[in-house]
Formats: sequence, structure tokens, C-alpha cells
Amino acid sequence: MTNPHGSFIWYELMTSDPDGAARFYGAVVGWTVAAHGDAGAPGGVDYRLIGRSDGGHAGGVLALDADMIAGGARPGWLGYLYTPDVDGAIAAITADGGTVHMSASDLPVGRIAMLADPQGAPFYVMNPIPPEGAGDAPADVFSTTEAQHVRWNELATSDPDAAIGFYQKHFGWGQEGAMDMGALGQYRFLQHGGAMIGAVMPLMEGYPVPAWTFYIGVDDIDRAVAAVTANGGRVASGPHEIPGGEFSANGVDPQGAAFGLVGPRKG
Repeated sequence: MTNPHGSFIWYELMTSDPDGAARFYGAVVGWTVAAHGDAGAPGGVDYRLIGRSDGGHAGGVLALDADMIAGGARPGWLGYLYTPDVDGAIAAITADGGTVHMSASDLPVGRIAMLADPQGAPFYVMNPIPPEGAGDAPADVFSTTEAQHVRWNELATSDPDAAIGFYQKHFGWGQEGAMDMGALGQYRFLQHGGAMIGAVMPLMEGYPVPAWTFYIGVDDIDRAVAAVTANGGRVASGPHEIPGGEFSANGVDPQGAAFGLVGPRKG
């Protein structure tokens, strides 16, 4: 894999209703989610790929079964960070106060584990096995400019300084620049692989626990926001103009997973 260590290489929606989620994100974003889970998925889980209009993949959908829900799993989005050494990452992260939510395991697509940073925000680490014929092609689920890709990764956390230091140390991220939000504190920008990939902000009212929010690129922010409410979701905030002239919004899908949207205003 040619992605640098610490890159976001996959995004996963955990949901109680994959068919409902497919209809929702199809209308809002333009994605196509497979109608059925992969019959070869380990443990018989219902796991479906998210397809983009350009033929690539935007991530996957994991159907939460009764056992997962009984164990505390809830609808939500998670990101996968690339590491060539999953077990080494687990050891280093737990030594620095992180926790293991799912131990390392080998899947047909690679070795993965689910962890949480010291403040409690969950994420996956993964050393993937490229699909047959893909060679060393980089994962392209994240893009700073393209619709139907995640375009921004935002961490709300109880300790921004500690969180920034953690991701700098373990994933090689940079932190330069910030936007003053007044009484809400600083919105501090993150860089990786020569690009601005997101930001860290203080945990605010409405964010019960530290968590990542992923902003999905759309072709028209007003069309997408209208589609959220028309298809059973809820708009939590926005659209708000952001630096550069585009707009962002936050929402909750019909199953309860929080997400963000970002794109131009065409009206």
C-alpha cells in the first residue's frame, strides 16, 4: 500500500438497518450500497460495500446484530487508520493510555483491531491486503475535494492538547493553524501526507463522549440537506459557510448515526 502510515484508508457505517441506510445515503450522497452482505464475510456478519458513482468504494456497512447491540454497539461511523504493524500499534497505544475494543484479528482483507484513544474516541487500525489486481494502488476513500468521498475528519475531545499529541506520536500527523471559536475554544487543523485532513475541537454540548465525525462530500449542499429530512434523517446544524466558500452541515441518519456533509451551494 502506498498510503503513508496514519492515513484514513476506510470508513465503516455500523447500522441496525443496512437497507434503510442504503436508501438514505443513496438519496443524500449518491452512493450505492450492495443489496446483500458478502456471503464470505467472517462469522457470517452482514457486511456490504459502499459504491461511488466513479466505480470506486467509499467504505463499508456493517449490520449490527442482536449480540452486537447487547454488547453495547450502536449506529455510528468509524474510521480505519493504516499501520503496517497492527500488533505494534496496539502495544504502543495501550502503553500510552489507549484501550482495546476489539483484539487484533486476521480477515481476508487484512489484519485489524478496534482501539480508542486515551480520551475514549474509537477508531480501527488496519494493515490491509490489497484486492486481487489492485497492486500497490492507494486507498482513495478520503479526498480533500471530491464528492462521494469523506473530505474532512473532525475529532471532538475532552483534551485537545493530549489528543493532538497522541495522533502526532502514533500516526505521524501534523498540527498547524487554528480557527478561534470564541468561548467554544480553538478549532485546530490537522495535516497528514501533505494535505489538511481535518481538525480537533473541544468537546461541546451535544457531544456526550469524545468521537470522530466524518464529513462526506456532496455535489450540492442544499440538495443534500433537503434529502436528509426528506428521507427520515435529521439536520443538527447548518448549512454553514466555511473557509474557501463551500458549506458544511451536520446530521443524524434514520438509524441514529451522526455524520457531516460538505460541498458547494449551487442554488
